Amino acid sequence: MTQDLSEAVALLQSGELVAFPTETVYGLGADAANPQAVAKIFAAKGRPADHPLIVHLPGAAHLESWAKAIPVMAWELAEAFWPGPLTLILKRASAVPYAVTGGQETVGVRVPSHPVALDLLRAYAQAGGGQEGLCGIAAPSANRFGRISPTDAAHVYQELGAAVALVLDGGPCQIGIESSIIDLSRGQDFPPRLLRPGPITPEQIEIVIGQRPEQIGTPLGVNAPRVSGSLDGHYAPQTPLCLVATSELSLFLDQLSASATPFGVLSYSTNLMRASSLASASLRLPDNPRGYAQGLYAVLRELDRLGNALIVVEAVPENANWAAVADRLHRAAYGSKN
Repeated sequence: MTQDLSEAVALLQSGELVAFPTETVYGLGADAANPQAVAKIFAAKGRPADHPLIVHLPGAAHLESWAKAIPVMAWELAEAFWPGPLTLILKRASAVPYAVTGGQETVGVRVPSHPVALDLLRAYAQAGGGQEGLCGIAAPSANRFGRISPTDAAHVYQELGAAVALVLDGGPCQIGIESSIIDLSRGQDFPPRLLRPGPITPEQIEIVIGQRPEQIGTPLGVNAPRVSGSLDGHYAPQTPLCLVATSELSLFLDQLSASATPFGVLSYSTNLMRASSLASASLRLPDNPRGYAQGLYAVLRELDRLGNALIVVEAVPENANWAAVADRLHRAAYGSKN
């Protein structure tokens, strides 16, 4: 892996793309200080140029190179949750290219906890970083824009192929869904805003800074920054995906079977054996949000691969514990039909 890291650093410094694992999903990395390198991310993904990227840092010590007017609560959250799956939205420092921020005056930053990601970021910094000596790697999910995020190196190859100069294989991602995004760009005098739910919950945020983030929902509130994964349609398979409540699932599947519609099923309940047997493919994830999240994207990819007319997903509970998973499923359902 040391040789791979050296190659990855050299490629990044020369403006090429390198995919690498994080604890959430695999990222498609480029020198965040190099607008030409960043443009290659947008081209490879088919991503709109106004959709901002998250900059991954080797540690909180690099934060002031990328952000300004940093409120105290940002440092408190960084100390509590970095390295880890929390992205902070802050006012951009003057050296940060607008190509990274989608033309906005804010920038998203985080320090990932996956050992391969950290080794890469630290080796990158030790080698002098990128342009202007800045040590940040812009890395959205390594997939086509709006589609299912990759949680394994094989997914990256399937999605992007030769568009990526190197893929660092760190095995399956431990968390499986993207980071929580907290907006602190309004400063210390305003409450934080949750722009994307994720593994770090509002309750955990409140414990650290003494106030719970506002949850402004979709569409985002007035003057909220655009952030990754905030569009109505995202994380979507190519096969249409339908969410069905547990109480209605058996009847719904009976009706599909009667119409001879080929479908796959994703469930978490243990009492759906007969209903699931009607499907051409039936997969089940754990009935807890952590285990479900870890396997979600890989299972959606598997069901998408089978070529059925429909993917039927048992809707998860609508409560705080399941909020991040529910968010991904609702966006996947919308995106698969639009």
